[in-house]
Amino acid sequence: MKRIIIVLSLLLMIQSCIPLRIAPNIEDYKLTQGKKFKKSLPKRHMFIFEDPKTTNQFYKYVNTKFQLQDINVFDDVPFSIAGAQYFFSYYEVDIPDKTINLLPIAIDVALLQADFNPSMEHKYQARKGNWYIAIEVYSDSENDCLHQNSPSRETVSEYFRLLKNEYLATHNYNSVLFKS
Repeated sequence: MKRIIIVLSLLLMIQSCIPLRIAPNIEDYKLTQGKKFKKSLPKRHMFIFEDPKTTNQFYKYVNTKFQLQDINVFDDVPFSIAGAQYFFSYYEVDIPDKTINLLPIAIDVALLQADFNPSMEHKYQARKGNWYIAIEVYSDSENDCLHQNSPSRETVSEYFRLLKNEYLATHNYNSVLFKS
């Protein structure tokens, strides 16, 4: 009986995947320093949310909403809140889940012991992408409007929370031009 349990345990372990990295799950949005979220981002604090839409949909949304005609859509997008002028830049960020598959490794070890070439090296790791939009905000008077000590942090984060909700709910981006 013990042997059966050991064999079943080994089979389950070999068929399992070991997670090496799990992408963060963000319910609504997150305010954090860009470098802490992903190393390739700037050090400024950012408004970050998950993007379930396909590639470049946020680009199309920003381009249409702010009527940019495909000029400076990623950088220095101007907007105002209560008469104060701000600018934002955004980044589309991919953080993949990464796992190790034990079954292909076990098969290749068995093949090597039988003097065959390994054939499943490409299946050792599995990846699944998770996409995020990271937005940094600045103005002429503030270098980082989302910093904890920034006086405009609350109003700017609320503005981008509403912008995020509008983006996620809108399928025809031309309709945002007709909203007041």
